[in-house]
Amino acid sequence: MRGLLLALLALFALSAPLAAQDMLPPAPYAYKQLADPKQEAKAQALMETLRCLKCQSQSIADSDAPMAGDMRHQVRTRIAAGEDPEAIRQWLIERYGDYVSYTPQVKPITWPLFAAPLLFLALAAFLLRGRFRRRKGA
Repeated sequence: MRGLLLALLALFALSAPLAAQDMLPPAPYAYKQLADPKQEAKAQALMETLRCLKCQSQSIADSDAPMAGDMRHQVRTRIAAGEDPEAIRQWLIERYGDYVSYTPQVKPITWPLFAAPLLFLALAAFLLRGRFRRRKGA
């Protein structure tokens, strides 16, 4: 009985920091638009191309997850400071990895993903060409 009580106490102590993270107030620009419409349009366009890491199927513009709110705040703050949207994207990619961007980049590690469909089409065309030639001769 005492062991069970200690285990429950340890579980409670470890889960308290996780619960506290969601109780923090949202970042100022998480739900508040920028005053300048041009800057807000830039921020919105960028936010729609960035993936929420918690939801994974939504952009940070559409997600209500606290992490997406923090990312929206970062984007709007940096846009308001005059930073280029592409520089902000690169900063987020460096921080969170390539997965954060809906716009894939061709890199040495990812080029096979872009080349594979073309190779499969070439192979299919080659096989079909050979098959049609045999039928003409038969």
